[in-house]
Amino acid sequence: MMKRNCLMRNVLFSACLLCVVTGVSAALVVVGDLGGVPTAPYFDAINADKDAAAGAPSVPAAPPESLSISDMLPVSTPEMNPGPVSPQALQLAGIPPVFVVGDDPLSKQWLSQHAARLGQMNATGMVVSVRDLAALTALRALSPSTEMVPVSGGDLARRLHLTHYPVLITDNGLSQ
Repeated sequence: MMKRNCLMRNVLFSACLLCVVTGVSAALVVVGDLGGVPTAPYFDAINADKDAAAGAPSVPAAPPESLSISDMLPVSTPEMNPGPVSPQALQLAGIPPVFVVGDDPLSKQWLSQHAARLGQMNATGMVVSVRDLAALTALRALSPSTEMVPVSGGDLARRLHLTHYPVLITDNGLSQ
């Protein structure tokens, strides 16, 4: 019973993490700008040794103002690879449907076959292995009614003891 509660907690944590990840495609709102402006000019007057200041390393470039999906690529999940998944019953009350795919022939075939059902379920896709934006776009085209985000699936693989994908995770369990 304790092991089952621990597994349920871990799965719920993963589901919450997935909800956060799905927000990646939403527009970002700046709550506070705490960086991006070098502070070196403010310390020039304090710096007593002018010769040491001349040899100081240059100020690093400011971070990008926004991140895009292509900035998160490539994604790979060494813990998982394409292959058969045995159905497994789980009790994950309240978890939204999630599917896990990669940029490989098996995942593409599975995604094409199940696209309508995934859309009806309003399932969210985790793309755990994809090289570039073109490959991600091609996967999204196979199931346009679903949201798919590139994300490492290592934590999910460990928590659910998954070694293969594609897989559908629902509140009832795992299936392929």
